[in-house]
Amino acid sequence: MFDEKLARIRAHRNNIHRYRRLLKTKLSELERQFIERRLAEERSALESLTAATFPVSFGGANTPAEMRATQ
Repeated sequence: MFDEKLARIRAHRNNIHRYRRLLKTKLSELERQFIERRLAEERSALESLTAATFPVSFGGANTPAEMRATQ
C-alpha cells in the first residue's frame, strides 16, 4: 500500500514537471489555459496524497502551497 502511494506521488511529480516544461514552449492561449488547469489539479492531488501518506508535520516547515507562493 505504501509503495503504491509512493508510485502515485512520483507520477504526480513527473506530471507537474512535464506541464512546467510545456508552459515554457510556444502554445495557443487555449492550450496554455488547459495546461495551467491540469498543473493546478496535479499540484492539488500531490498535496492531498502527500498529506495523507505523511501526516506528520515538523515545526517550521512550510506547506507546499506556502512554498509556491514565495517562489
